[in-house]
Amino acid sequence: MCCLAVGQIIPIFAMGDGRQRRKLECWWFVLCLFFLFCVEQQVSAQIRYSVPEEIKEGAVVGNIAKDLGLDVSTLVERRFRIVSGSKDAPFQVNLNNGMFYVQNRIDREELCADNNVCQVNLKIALENPLEIHYVGVEITDINDHAPVFPEKEQNLKIAENTLTGADFQLLAARDPDSGANSLRTYKLSHNEHFELEIRDGGEDNKIPILKLQRALDRERHSKHHVVLTALDGGNPQKSGIMNITINVIDINDNRPVFSKDVYSVTITENLPVGSLILQVNATDADLGKNGDIIYSFVSNLKKKVYDTFEIDKNTGEIRVIGNVDHEDTEVYRADVTASDSAEPPMTTNCRVVIKVTDVNDNKPEIEVTSLSNLVPEDSKSGTVISLISVSDKDSGANGKIVCSLSEGTPFELKPSFQENIYSLVTQKALDRELVAHYDILLTVTDLGQPPLSSVKTLSIEVSDVNDHKPEFPQNPLELFIFENNPPGASVFSISALDKDMNDNAVISYHIIRGDGTKGDLSSFLNVNSETGAIHALTSFDFETMKTGQFQVLATDSGTPSLSSNVTVNVFILDQNDNVPVILYPVSANGSAEGVEEIPRNVNAGHLVTKVRAYDADIGYNGWLLFSLQEVSDHSLFGLDRYTGQIRTLRSFTETDEAQHKLLILVKDNGNVSLSATATVIVKVVEPKEAFAASDIKNALKDEEENNVTFFLIITLGSVSVLFVISIIVLIIMQCSKSTDYSSKYLQDTNYDGTLCHSIQYRSGDKRYMLVGPRMSIGSTIVPGSNGNTLVIPDRRRRDSGEDRVHYVGYFMF
Repeated sequence: MCCLAVGQIIPIFAMGDGRQRRKLECWWFVLCLFFLFCVEQQVSAQIRYSVPEEIKEGAVVGNIAKDLGLDVSTLVERRFRIVSGSKDAPFQVNLNNGMFYVQNRIDREELCADNNVCQVNLKIALENPLEIHYVGVEITDINDHAPVFPEKEQNLKIAENTLTGADFQLLAARDPDSGANSLRTYKLSHNEHFELEIRDGGEDNKIPILKLQRALDRERHSKHHVVLTALDGGNPQKSGIMNITINVIDINDNRPVFSKDVYSVTITENLPVGSLILQVNATDADLGKNGDIIYSFVSNLKKKVYDTFEIDKNTGEIRVIGNVDHEDTEVYRADVTASDSAEPPMTTNCRVVIKVTDVNDNKPEIEVTSLSNLVPEDSKSGTVISLISVSDKDSGANGKIVCSLSEGTPFELKPSFQENIYSLVTQKALDRELVAHYDILLTVTDLGQPPLSSVKTLSIEVSDVNDHKPEFPQNPLELFIFENNPPGASVFSISALDKDMNDNAVISYHIIRGDGTKGDLSSFLNVNSETGAIHALTSFDFETMKTGQFQVLATDSGTPSLSSNVTVNVFILDQNDNVPVILYPVSANGSAEGVEEIPRNVNAGHLVTKVRAYDADIGYNGWLLFSLQEVSDHSLFGLDRYTGQIRTLRSFTETDEAQHKLLILVKDNGNVSLSATATVIVKVVEPKEAFAASDIKNALKDEEENNVTFFLIITLGSVSVLFVISIIVLIIMQCSKSTDYSSKYLQDTNYDGTLCHSIQYRSGDKRYMLVGPRMSIGSTIVPGSNGNTLVIPDRRRRDSGEDRVHYVGYFMF
């Protein structure tokens, strides 16, 4: 502003002398430095403004954002606001431009009655970061009130023998304005008998005193009329008048006299109505009515005196008639007039000072300015939650305050540099998963006797932070799937838990794609990212794959997101989906049909043949049983249901047919059993035919093996040679022929052809079953050989005390 003034004034003298202009510029430069120094001193202290009363609404007091060094564009974001101050503070801040303006009409006399200095103190708060600024606005007075007398006319009665120099106190005028605009002096209209004297009554009160200048003569003038004018110091000056009528009466030469010029008493506040606090006493040497004294308060006291106390006109006792409140008024000052009953009465005044002591009758008050009731659980120790201001209207020890918080909360109060202002801050780390809501009891107690206290509940919500990753109830998981499952069907569902809430607890699931190695099922499965339902993309085959593994990743929706994974071990369960396959007999065209020849002279129990079959399933699904469906003579042949061996039940007789057809049914033990059939045709031949048939078979075999030799013999031999060779061959055959005619029909007894035998063993609390071909004595189980391995639940375990054929495969109970 100083520089602007220089810029405006210097061009005026630009046309003048150059030396004069430079001198002027130097003076203005010095003035600018001085002005800036003063401004700097103000900025470093509390910001203060000054505005006159009755200024129009909307008038700008100052740019508070600029004075505080704040960026106007951040006022709304930082929640710039007036958080406390005087009651009904008539000011507001425009957050768009930072201007501090008048919001309501300002009447200094209404706002700061009886105070010489009127200042409105405001507290400004900003957030992010938290800042508190204190602003004082001084309301300056304007001369908007004229002095006013309590009465328009005052009547005085003065005895004619009153000595010159006697004074008579007149009604004092009152001017609500202050400072230079307040009441300054009085003027009295011209009168030869009276003159005006002005005395200081304290607290800027000026008391007009009418002094008798010349003796009165009732016989000449029984009444005198003068005008008392009260003038203030404003510009323009305002005034008020009061007409004074002086009645001159006959003599009453003794006035009442108080025992003290000043009476002082100390009382406690809240005294009951009617309580006697003081008695003034005045005496009058006159007799009769001239000596009867009447007490009264003077008529220009503060209204609070008349509302609180009364004086007995006859006894001078001063009693309580209203509420005595130390917080409202600490000291009452009153002038008491003692007047006799003569005509005219003579009066005298004394001063009564009533001091009110404080009692602890006000509870402390709590004002909370909450920045936010949501506190992140990762807030550091010392984070400010709320600003708390406490106050007590009492004084002394009754106004001293002690604050405390309820125990067991991670919060504490830290005092501010300003008395009775505290910050509620975090004391230690918060954990929403343990405690999500705090109701803190703030207790404020004064030091009075007995102490009074106030309690306020501060509700604080702990907001969630993504500090917990999803967790699976167990890891790894086991999944059992029956083979031949329909593709696309749901086979399993996984679920993870996250202790966080809202988006931080929303979990999505994904299958971690593997490297495609053996046992990796990630490419055959898909997971619903929202529900965790796992769908098989293909149909599994137990005979191709028995076990596998894949991993599922659970990720929450927090920022940053957290995740965990779980391994799922998959076990394919067998179903009866394979029909038994006949291994023997098999004819040349691939049908399960064979022809067996046996001598008629075989004994009972002779092994005719053995039907061999295989089932790719395991357990009961692969356990094969054999049965005779069709047979020409049930008494002649028997079939072992477990091994498939066909034996004779008796010797043949002459009446038995030479050919028998046996239809063998091979079925598994699945819930819905599957089966296959084999046909065995048994031809009964005579022993010689059997031998011939045997010779022919052996000759054909030798012919196939020694094809070259055979052709050489044909080429070189002759009929005789052939004869000799034939005889030799017949001799050799006869010599090497076994006496057991059934030897060519015996089969390997180490393999029973059913592939359905098992071995059981126990390890700890688990029971295992190994199923496969029948094992000879001395065989061993190779460790780790789990090609036919299946893990099944306990419900599939069947207890039995007798030996039986067990599941095909490897089971764990």
